[in-house]
Amino acid sequence: MTSPPLATYSIGGVTHYGAVTDAGIVDLSPRFGKDYPTLREAIAAGALMKLADDAARRSPDHALDAIAWQPPIPAPEKIICIGVNYPDRNAEYKDGQDAPKYPSMFMRTPRSFVGHNAPLVRPRASPQLDYEGELVIVIGKAGRHIKESAALDHIAAITLCNEGTIRDWVRHAKFNVTQGKNFDSTGSLGPWLVPYTNEAQIADIHLTTKVNGEPRQDDRTGRLIFGFRYLLSYISTFTTLVPGDVIVTGTPTGAGARFDPPRYLKPGDVIEVEAEGVGVLRNGVVDEAQ
Repeated sequence: MTSPPLATYSIGGVTHYGAVTDAGIVDLSPRFGKDYPTLREAIAAGALMKLADDAARRSPDHALDAIAWQPPIPAPEKIICIGVNYPDRNAEYKDGQDAPKYPSMFMRTPRSFVGHNAPLVRPRASPQLDYEGELVIVIGKAGRHIKESAALDHIAAITLCNEGTIRDWVRHAKFNVTQGKNFDSTGSLGPWLVPYTNEAQIADIHLTTKVNGEPRQDDRTGRLIFGFRYLLSYISTFTTLVPGDVIVTGTPTGAGARFDPPRYLKPGDVIEVEAEGVGVLRNGVVDEAQ
């Protein structure tokens, strides 16, 4: 990476943001917190590269093992998730249908996500916690009725998601998946934001998911059924995209539910979602407290 990625984290119970280097975290909150209280305000001001450039000239303030990683965007207005967006994923449904004409999508709440290295929580209500590795687009410039030709101008950064799902709860109702997608602390976002620079950066990213070191998902963003330009244009037809909005762009084939028998997550498992040019989002699993 030419510029250090930017992260939200806590230390001593206080939330900060900073730039991530191999040697540690450069704390940017004391220098820029008045203008940008969080990375969401920095995104809105178009200041991510300014922060990264400033940090590149400084020494780290905290060791990487001294911090608790948080989802990079505090309190995003919208977290919009895209379903069935890789060709092999569509084939998994075995319903004989061609690729969909329009994208499937649903919303998630910020409370349903944890940060990098924090455990996902398998809820008391169900043992069917599953993983879904995905690339994430973070919106940098507001827009409504965005044209595909201009869509990438609205991207501020990219990051990763483990879009954890409670499988039996997504089938509770006739036509929605909201319940199974929003259990507290069942997914993760992070570990950091990589500032977006150009289309080549996101055109064909290699995305993988491993569970306990075993490869489970493997695909490339160049194979998306609905590409990034189309998604931003389509979504902005019905809602105004604003800085800090999170678009989770879809998962490849290979989630645990698709094995026979299914291979759901259990306490002690470690899931790693990795994308070239972004990094690795790593989480363990624990059971919800009784």
